[in-house]
This record gives sequence, structure tokens and C-alpha cells, in this order.
Amino acid sequence: MAFNVNNYVKMGQEWVIGVSDNDNVDFTQFSHSTNILGICRTGLPILFFCLPLLLAGFSAAASSSWHAGPLFDQFELTLDSGHRTEAVGPLFYIEQKETMHTWAIPPLITYAQDPAVGLRELDFVYPVISFDWYGDQFRWQFFQLLSFAGGESGTETNRNRFTLFPVYFQQRSSDPAENYTALFPFYGHLKNRLFRSEVFWVMWPLYCQTRKRDVITDNYLVPFFHLRHGDGLEGWQLWPLMGREQKSVTTKTNSFGDMESVPGHRNLFVLWPIFYNERAGIGSDNPDWQQGMLPFYSFQRSPQRDSTTVIWPFFSRIHDREKKYEEWDAPWPFIEFAHGEGKNAARVWPFYSHVRSPTLQNGFLMWPIYKYEGITSAPLERHRDRIVFYLYNDIREKNTETGLSQRRIDLWPLFTSRRRFDGSTRLQIFAPLEIFTAGSHKIERDYSPLWSVWRSERNAKTGASSHSLLWNLYRHESAPERKRVSALFGLFDYQAEGKKRRWRIAYIPFGSKMRSKETTMAAGAKSDK
Repeated sequence: MAFNVNNYVKMGQEWVIGVSDNDNVDFTQFSHSTNILGICRTGLPILFFCLPLLLAGFSAAASSSWHAGPLFDQFELTLDSGHRTEAVGPLFYIEQKETMHTWAIPPLITYAQDPAVGLRELDFVYPVISFDWYGDQFRWQFFQLLSFAGGESGTETNRNRFTLFPVYFQQRSSDPAENYTALFPFYGHLKNRLFRSEVFWVMWPLYCQTRKRDVITDNYLVPFFHLRHGDGLEGWQLWPLMGREQKSVTTKTNSFGDMESVPGHRNLFVLWPIFYNERAGIGSDNPDWQQGMLPFYSFQRSPQRDSTTVIWPFFSRIHDREKKYEEWDAPWPFIEFAHGEGKNAARVWPFYSHVRSPTLQNGFLMWPIYKYEGITSAPLERHRDRIVFYLYNDIREKNTETGLSQRRIDLWPLFTSRRRFDGSTRLQIFAPLEIFTAGSHKIERDYSPLWSVWRSERNAKTGASSHSLLWNLYRHESAPERKRVSALFGLFDYQAEGKKRRWRIAYIPFGSKMRSKETTMAAGAKSDK
């Protein structure tokens, strides 16, 4: 029997192989037909060829519940509804979790889609290359330096961006007023980029104009000289020699259609940062005056807060009338003491620190050996303990309304352990990146399978649990009325369902015949009738 690789085609999300007794294998033709982004002529095409052959060879065996991890295994997910197929250890998997479908060759290629929300993601050695689609919007990037983005927005039927950061920027929109092109440093015109409403330059740094809302700044020889103007605003600076800016009290219409006052300010500096004099909140009920001649003195005066520093930063006193506390620093931030309703603090760096407010607390012992943080903002309570930065990390969160809690513990790089709000738990050994990329689902999806030599999960709602060693070389699953143990490429396999037991030793079956899940469901439906 031989395989015709020309029949190896992608249909939807499934890979299919055609088999014929009279066909021959043309490896040269195969290597060209499966070339993905020019990565062929390496070991990758061999992997692409072997995986579908392997899956095809095991498909019949899989249907009869033959588990041969880490060569091939197929199992139901423990923590979520769905199933997962793994092959060649950590090098290939397909997963269906809820409405999310994922297939991956970690860490080379990963594709995931969720039709329920219109999400699709395609990664090539993330974060080197990634494609992301969300509804009608899309983005493609290479190391965050070269990128394409586009799709519909709230005000436009189409918008396409191309960026070769920081050299070239381009946007084309169905609204011509939103088009721009920029070639750095020669000429540029950007809109809603680089944290500004508009940016325009010619032979940067000779001239650059920026706009942030209604404030326009004309820069000449960036950053040394600029002129600034806006609604009631005018100013200039010749940095670092001198600069001044003044804004009068103005009015604006808020989101409710009512007129409201916008406070003014006056700022002056000479030989920055040696002398500065700033007045803010002019026309408001909390005008603020700050002045300093460093390192001799600095002060702040306002109805809500006073502070005075002599020989900055050595001797400071703060009286915060709004938050109701007093503070002394000598010098800040190394030595700090505060007391009052709004803040209590005692810090002698690096030996000891404890700072507490009505909603926040943090501190350390022998920094950075031990550090803790906490936040209380109903209905959330969050506490975090760390030892030697990220060597040990413990995060605890609690919903004060429901009483439910979750926890995450990391001991870098040995393991990461998590407990969800519903009580379900997961343990992974090893975890060299997970602690630094918390919240990045792509790192865990594309890289964690490579080094997670032990996985342990337990679902608190269903009572199901699973344990996997060396990518299912040993796997143990249990649930109410069901148990399964497999090891050594399926040479040992044990399953129990109710009172029935079945063994496979060296692929030779013993014990009672087990019914498949589909057969059991069909039998149950028939009995109901």
C-alpha cells in the first residue's frame, strides 16, 4: 500500500489523506505542495507529512478507544466542555473547547477560531508573526515593527493601515479625511497615532507639529524650542533654559449637553529642573500652587494638600486634608512615616515597609526578598505575595459579594498552580514563561505544551480529574462512574465504567466489552422511549 500525497488536502478545518493501493509517494512533489510561507526544504515539511500519516494510521484505532500517548491520544477536556487530540508528544494538537477550535504545531504554527464571536488567530512562532481577525477587523504584524491593519470602524466602512515602524506609516480609509502617509524623518502626517490626535513633521527634528485635542504645539529642533496654543492657551519654551505657559478659564459642553468650566493654569521654568513655578486649577475650588528651586526647596499649597521639602529630597512634610493624613520623609522614598485615616506608612528601605490606605496596602521585608500588595475595591479583594521578584508568586482574589475565591501560585520555573472561582484546579510542571506573561493566552497556548511535562486538573463541578506525565506517556482520568489509566504508548490501558472493567496489555484486550460514549447515549435514548 502506498499513499498519494496529492490527495492530502485541507477541507475546512480538517486534514484528509487519500489512500490507494496503486499509488506511489512523490516526496519532491509533496515538499512543494505543502510549502507554507517558504519554510519548506527544512525539517518542517517532514513534520507536516508525518503528522497526517500518523493521524490517519491511528484514526481507526482511536475510534476503538486505543490511547497511545505520547505518540497519539484523544481525550475529553477536564476543566471545560470539549475534547483534545495530541500527537508526537507536544508537537501537534487539535482542541475544541466550548466554541473555540484550535490546531497547533507548537511553537511553529497555531490557528484558532471562535465563530461565536467572529475571532480568528494565526501565529507563526509567536510573537514573530501573527494574524488576528475580529469580526470585520484584522491585523497582521511582524515583531510589532511591520504591520497591516484594517476593517470597519464605528465611523468608517473601511480602514487599512500599513506600518514599518518607525520608518513608514500609511492609512487609507473610506473617509478621505482620515487618510495619511508618513516617511520618517523626511515627511509625515499621522492621525490618532503616537498618543496624539495629529502629528505632522518635515525633516524631523527641524519641524514637528502635534495636536492633542484642542492644544497645538509647533516644535522646532525637537525638543529644544516650541510654541503652543489652544483654547485660551498660549506658551513657549527654550528647553532647558526657560519656558512659560498660560491658560485662562474657559468653558465647554459636556456629554450631557451642559456648559461647564475648564480651570486655567500658569507654568514657568528656568534652567529646568532647577526652578519651576506652577499654578493649576485656576478658577476651581481647589487651586494648586507648586514652586521649587532644587535642591534647596520645593512646596505645594492648595486647600486640599500642603507639602514642603527642604534640601530635596531629604526632608519633606505632607499634610493631606482631603485624605486626612500627615507624612514625613527623610529622604523620600527611602524613609517614610505617615499616619491618619487616609494613609498609614512606615518604611526604612531596604529593610522594612508597610503602607496602608482604605483601599490599598503594600510592603516588603529585606527588599526584594519578600514583597506583598493588596487592594480592596468592592466587590474585589486581591492580595499578592512575591519572593525575590518573580521567583515565588502567590495571587489571591475574592469576590466579597459571593464569597467565591481564586488563587494562582508560581514557583519559577518549576510549576504554576491555579484554582478558579468555581473551585476547579490545575497544576503544570514546568513553567518558565507563564509567570512573566500572565494574561497572554497566546504564550500559554503556543509554548506551554512544550515544557509542561506534568499536567494535573480537577473540575469541582463535575468531579472529573486528569493527570498526565510526559505528554500522556502516563495518563489517568477519573469521573463519577468512570475511570481510565493508560501508559507506555498504550501498552497498558485500563478502563472502568460502572461495574465493567477492561484491560489492554501489549494491545491484547481483556475483560468486559466497553460501550462507546455514542452507543451509551443511544441506548439511553432508546430506553427513554
